[in-house]
Amino acid sequence: MIRILLAEDMHLIRGALVALLGLEDDMEVVADVARGDAVVPAALAHRPTVAVLDLEMPGADGLSAARDLSVALPECRIMILTALGRPEALRSALAAGVGGFMLKDAPPDQLAAAIRRVAAGEHVIDPKLAAAALTAKESPLTTRETDVLRLAATGAGLDRIARELHLTQGTVRNYLGAAVTKLAARNRLDAVRIAREEGWLG
Repeated sequence: MIRILLAEDMHLIRGALVALLGLEDDMEVVADVARGDAVVPAALAHRPTVAVLDLEMPGADGLSAARDLSVALPECRIMILTALGRPEALRSALAAGVGGFMLKDAPPDQLAAAIRRVAAGEHVIDPKLAAAALTAKESPLTTRETDVLRLAATGAGLDRIARELHLTQGTVRNYLGAAVTKLAARNRLDAVRIAREEGWLG
C-alpha cells in the first residue's frame, strides 16, 4: 500500500485529490495538510511513502517543504504538483531531491500512475515542462536576490522584506538594485515582471 501525504492549501482541490486517490486500490491518503510548514510534522507522525506537495502554500512553499522533508524523512519520496509549471521551479525541485513534478491539469489516471512510479524510485516529470527547462535561460540572480525580488513581487516594502529575510533595509536595497541591473530593468517593478515572465521567481 502506498501511503500518501497530501499538502495543498486550496480546500476544494485537496478534498478532490483525497477522494480521487482514495479510489485507487493500492493507495491510502494517511494525512492531508493546508500549509507547507505542516508537512514535516505530519510526515513524521504518519510516515508516508510519497508526499505530494503543492508548489505554492502558506507557511512554507513546496520547495522549502521538500528540502526539509528530505532531511527529516529521507525515505519518503516527494512529488510536486503545480498549476504553473516554470522551468526554474523544476530545476530547483530536482536540486531539492524531488522525484516527480507534474502540472495540476494532468488527467487523474496520470497522477496515480506518476505517484506509483515515484514510490518505486523513478523520476516522473511533465514532458512539456522538461522540454521547456532544457531550453530556458538560467537565472542571473543569486538566491538572495531572488528571495528579495519574490517578496517585492507580493508588494512588500523594504521594512517587511528586511524583517522576513533578517537583513538590514540597506542590504535589501542593494539586492534590489543588483537585480534591477542584472535584468536590465527600468525599476523594481520591471525587474519583478521580467523575472516572473522568465519563471525565475519559482
